[in-house]
Amino acid sequence: MTQLRLVNNDNKLERYNLLSTGFSDFALSAELNRTAYAAAHIVVDPLRQKNPFSAESAIDWDATLAYRQYLWSMGFKVAEAMDTSQRGMGLDWPMSRELIQRSVALAKTIPGADLACGAGTDQLLDLSSLTMDDVKAAYIEQIEVVEAAGGRVILMASRALASVAKNSDDYIALYSELIQSCQNPVILHWLGEMFDPQLSGYWGSNNVEQNMQCVLTIIAENEAKIDGIKISLLEKEYEFSLRRALPKSVKMFTGDDFNYPELIEGDGEYFSHALLGIFDPIAPVAARALEQLSKGNNEGYRALMQPTIALSRKIFEAPTQYYKAGVVFLAWLNGHQQHFCMAAGIQSARSISHYCAVFRLADAAGIFRDPDLASQRMAYWLQLHGIDQ
Repeated sequence: MTQLRLVNNDNKLERYNLLSTGFSDFALSAELNRTAYAAAHIVVDPLRQKNPFSAESAIDWDATLAYRQYLWSMGFKVAEAMDTSQRGMGLDWPMSRELIQRSVALAKTIPGADLACGAGTDQLLDLSSLTMDDVKAAYIEQIEVVEAAGGRVILMASRALASVAKNSDDYIALYSELIQSCQNPVILHWLGEMFDPQLSGYWGSNNVEQNMQCVLTIIAENEAKIDGIKISLLEKEYEFSLRRALPKSVKMFTGDDFNYPELIEGDGEYFSHALLGIFDPIAPVAARALEQLSKGNNEGYRALMQPTIALSRKIFEAPTQYYKAGVVFLAWLNGHQQHFCMAAGIQSARSISHYCAVFRLADAAGIFRDPDLASQRMAYWLQLHGIDQ
């Protein structure tokens, strides 16, 4: 099927002709000159979901782990159990713990497979009467799980910490203690409130410049134990400013799903590595682009990456925390899972017109491996929502 009836930007039906021709599997032919983490989604098992709107997920482990293998096969590292996998939005700590343990165990069996795992405080469900000691104990519990499995730690932003910390000094003291307790250098995680409204005021202030000074103090005091920092504020100027101020030993990992091509390419003096949710759905195109960048073909890199920007900005549009729905929708269209069901029913968080726009932009970005399958599944989905083809 090469033609579909889609909802357009004016919320009217129109005929759309598919552009994609598909592509074969991809394997790197050159070592990448950027560290690229793809934050990977989970696949639920709808046959075992008892309450699809709860925080307790029934996971399809075969499909979930197969997707990690797919990302590793193209040269990506995996950022495991992050917000892309619905931490705090359908994936609870017991399931996150099992996900971490299974993924690390699988990585050990695959040459070259690499990952880092999110450690946070999401086992703390009631935030009303917490203390700093409660937050520290929760972080330590999760750090110990990651390290016992043999994984490296990404220190995730914590809703619990945001609720109890009084000022930047509280963040500096706790983060320094946690960083020094870890066996290996960690990645810090600065997630803006557009991704999670409960993180408002993180680092002790609503002023980004003040928060940047808090982060830089933590890094300066613990430089040898920090691999890098991921920043997700969707404003490239903030990332420009922070990466210029970082010590040379500390990597900047862009988490900016609006401006990542420019930030990864760099300005000739500074560049960013990447830890991105958008790498999950655009992996084949992004891998090819990153390979061209490593070969010095910046023009080829831009030609591949630029068409993905509009897609990413659509997937991550406000309310941004529901971006996971677009990620999983594309995984289903591309044949990586047999359904479009998500933990906590998040697939219902976006509109029909949103998904139609995602389909068109994904087609324009060339991410459909099998355009016939993608269009057939899109047609089924549209018919389910009353749009006959």
